[in-house]
Amino acid sequence: MKTATETTVQPEDWPLIGPGDPPPYTFFNSAGRAPWLLVCDHASRVVPRALDELGLAQADLARHIAWDIGAADLTRSLAQRFDAPAVLAGYSRLVIDNNRALDDATSIVATSDGTAIPGNRDLAAAQRAERVHAIFEPYHRAIDGRLEEFRRRSIVPALLSIHSFTPVMNGNARPWHVGVLWDRDARIAVPLMEDLAASEEVTVGDNLPYSGRHPADYTVARHAERAGLPHVCIEVRQDLIETPQGVERWSELLARSLAPILNGPNLRMK
Repeated sequence: MKTATETTVQPEDWPLIGPGDPPPYTFFNSAGRAPWLLVCDHASRVVPRALDELGLAQADLARHIAWDIGAADLTRSLAQRFDAPAVLAGYSRLVIDNNRALDDATSIVATSDGTAIPGNRDLAAAQRAERVHAIFEPYHRAIDGRLEEFRRRSIVPALLSIHSFTPVMNGNARPWHVGVLWDRDARIAVPLMEDLAASEEVTVGDNLPYSGRHPADYTVARHAERAGLPHVCIEVRQDLIETPQGVERWSELLARSLAPILNGPNLRMK
């Protein structure tokens, strides 16, 4: 397996992001040759220094409320296995959620899983707009740019959105090992669920623990559904991918199930 690299970008007109802050997205394995793009909306728990960690302790920023634990490592591992490019978000979902429409009440939350987010209370419109300008739109423009590169080469790419979910949310246990989120396009989702469910060791959630139905599907709707691109959103339970060994196990398992689907002759026929 070749070694893939992660590429950062230089800040442009992003006043919220100061010296020493990371960019709003990174590219991984940019030269990947596979006709697929992986994206990770909740790859990071970082908060811009200007926001003073949103008033939270480091222990809270390490929790699932701030990011999708293990999702970034899983995205990189899959990208390397498939030799596919990936785009990973650079900031915490608590600053602004890259997978929510801007008019969604959960775009910038004041409370998450019972934890108050002091830095998100009573935000002025200008403060919200700054987060959109500095973090949200650059990330989504980066995805648009990668997809445009495929189009210029007359390639119809598949979009794979990688997430993870906490084993317990609001006091409720979640028994699924993996969730497959989808709406109207079943080309990847249905055969993937069927293949994963064939293993007695894997419990699969069909649009569980979250729904992929509109409007709860922002990233895939914006970048794939509207363009008719094949796509799927995959959620792996966080306790299964919180270690390097867990990441590699699930990367191998998902790659084994996805490869024949992504390489199938009918994938790009709706």
